[in-house]
Amino acid sequence: MSTTPDATPAPATRVDAEESHLRVGRPATHAAGLKAVRVSMSRALKQMGPVKSARNLLTLNQVDGFDCMSCAWPDPTDHRHTAEFCENGAKAVSWEGQRDTVGPEFFAAHPISELERQSDHWLEKQGRLTHPMVRRAGADHYQPISWDAAFALVASHLQALSSPDEAVFYTSGRASNEAAFVYQLFARAFGTNNLPDCSNMCHESTSVALARTIGIGKGSVSLQDIHEADLIVISGQNPGTNHPRMLSALEIAKQHGAKILAINPLREAGLLRFDNPQKPTGLAGRGTGLADRYLQIRSNGDLALWQAIGHLLLERGAVDRDFVARHTVGFDAWAAHIRDLDRAAVVAATGLDWAEIEAAAELFATSQRIVNCWAMGITQHRNAVATIGEFVNVALLQGMIGKPGAGLCPVRGHSNVQGDRTMGIWEKVPDAFLDALGAEFGFAPPREHGHDAAAAVRALRDGKARVFIGLGGNFAAAMSDTHVTEAALRSAALTVQISTKLNRSHLTAGHDALILPTLGRTEQDRTGGRVQRVTVEDSMSAVHASRGRSEPAGPHLRSEVDILCGIGSATLGDRYGIPWADFAADYSRIRQSIGRVVPGCEAYDEKISRRGGFTLPHPPRDTRTFPTPEGKAVFTVSPLEVATVPEGRLVLQTIRSHDQFNTTVYGLDDRYRGIRSGRRVVFISPADLAELGYRDGDHVHLVSEWDDGIERRAENFRLVSYDTPKGCVAAYYPETNPLVPLDSQALDSGTPTSKWVVVRLERV
Repeated sequence: MSTTPDATPAPATRVDAEESHLRVGRPATHAAGLKAVRVSMSRALKQMGPVKSARNLLTLNQVDGFDCMSCAWPDPTDHRHTAEFCENGAKAVSWEGQRDTVGPEFFAAHPISELERQSDHWLEKQGRLTHPMVRRAGADHYQPISWDAAFALVASHLQALSSPDEAVFYTSGRASNEAAFVYQLFARAFGTNNLPDCSNMCHESTSVALARTIGIGKGSVSLQDIHEADLIVISGQNPGTNHPRMLSALEIAKQHGAKILAINPLREAGLLRFDNPQKPTGLAGRGTGLADRYLQIRSNGDLALWQAIGHLLLERGAVDRDFVARHTVGFDAWAAHIRDLDRAAVVAATGLDWAEIEAAAELFATSQRIVNCWAMGITQHRNAVATIGEFVNVALLQGMIGKPGAGLCPVRGHSNVQGDRTMGIWEKVPDAFLDALGAEFGFAPPREHGHDAAAAVRALRDGKARVFIGLGGNFAAAMSDTHVTEAALRSAALTVQISTKLNRSHLTAGHDALILPTLGRTEQDRTGGRVQRVTVEDSMSAVHASRGRSEPAGPHLRSEVDILCGIGSATLGDRYGIPWADFAADYSRIRQSIGRVVPGCEAYDEKISRRGGFTLPHPPRDTRTFPTPEGKAVFTVSPLEVATVPEGRLVLQTIRSHDQFNTTVYGLDDRYRGIRSGRRVVFISPADLAELGYRDGDHVHLVSEWDDGIERRAENFRLVSYDTPKGCVAAYYPETNPLVPLDSQALDSGTPTSKWVVVRLERV
């Protein structure tokens, strides 16, 4: 059951003033270059000043520095540039390090009812949060509160619950491993596995599919494998905006002779050419061409395409028979299914000519080392788990796992989302982890699975959850079905947001609400009277230390670990003898427990002292062993699906702009797509404009259509004629999140289906 979409103000009312200067130009044909350098330096100097800019940027992604919060792309182990960051990394550091602050005076001057009318971009650009703040039930202002009183308020609400399962403990992917471990320990010592995280919204489909097929929900490649590959396939991913440092790895691979196959509905600059700003040729605009073949596939056509590739490889005999026989099960059933492929259905699903598909399959057949990369363009579909299963099927067919220069490469978005999961931030953590946690701390952790992100919203909506604590992130803006999510958060008895900046989630507050300001990744952590370090894990299972160097934005900020230990001590006291104060005073104590609890993290504190850290074990990659119930990698069989759209309707996929990281909007430009000073745009093909009777520049409302019969709207978007397949349109999130129902989720993983939204256009 859902609620009507007019339960809260329409998102359009929050951005009208910012959209008044929207301009549209020609899309770019290359990524990075001199323009990226100018933008990076301009943002840094404006927001941080010259001294802080130099300190932060020159220690960003360095061995003795701090890890970028912009994405989870791995750092080189051999040689690092002095400027080991990309444009979006510089934007993230500048955004966090800006000198403007938001303290008690700001909240005294701005009631919540006024702040609700501002855009997400305006809210975050006001500056860094500096003081713990409380909004009491019925009040329209946040007011200062002491740290001890804030911890006591959290404890009183948690202790008043009739069941621990009435609390939800959400985590974004920015939290350190130490903070994540302490957080999950507190939740489980309190008595619940309600530990949703941002993985539920993005790569959960990957985790489910890979665990089912190869036995571990992580990718199987290293950065060196990218460099050594013959063929790199990039599906549903835009590295130029979302993972720009990946472009350097692609350039190295191209120099070694690799070919790149890009599969994406939109033609993206970051898949066409890379002008490396570290090189004179890149600065001069003579960069490296990337995609050798570009398949502009229809949205949700990937399952059909990969079945066709498997079909053609099998037909040609491009099979590693020894690998299949020794290391897999299920091949015969899969082969029987794939031999009878309906080619006409594949063409209909993909929108590609069969000749294009044959040419792509030829690249697979003639390559000895293949790396397959993907991101949320794949994971946020109803059949996402099945699609990733087909990625695995093709890799198994050719023996492309546990082989140098080959493997599976899901590219995670948030900087430590993979590390958080390793540390136990998971509503369905395995029993073996709980056994080890219980043995370490002397209690019996709860065994019943908890709420994922969507289930958490349902529980709050239905009164089955009363407290929401958010460790980072902006849950209200990130989650689908925005109006339902916001109403659910407002119904809570208490919401707690551990944050660096003001965002939408602080305004969709519970009856009581706390803002607890935390140190950023760039800032020196002197908790306990010593300089602390934390650890993170990248997309390729490498774990390394991170140390901020800048002075904190204010004297009242506390680290995530310190805040969580304060809440734990206030709520649980000395229950189970968990040493909250010792954990806060010395993070090495946390790492020692991590070493005894988390698989693969033995001697953790010692290993992260090594230069560059260490890499977690990955049996498929390391030894071609597969920890599945079958003891081997598993071929899976999925029916071919051809999704249909009613006449006069379009399929919308939600995307990021180049001036954005997840829900954080750094600015209102998307220069790679030709957009200036605005975000409420819909990219649409010239053919659809003509067929539906619109012109480039017309303004429309977007209305999504689902089986529940509820009309969901996102208002006042400008149509932009763009190179995208007929029937497929794209627009930015979070502005379009209201169009996706809470209950529209990927099968088995529960990921919101934000890349398949059937919409109609209404004239403004």
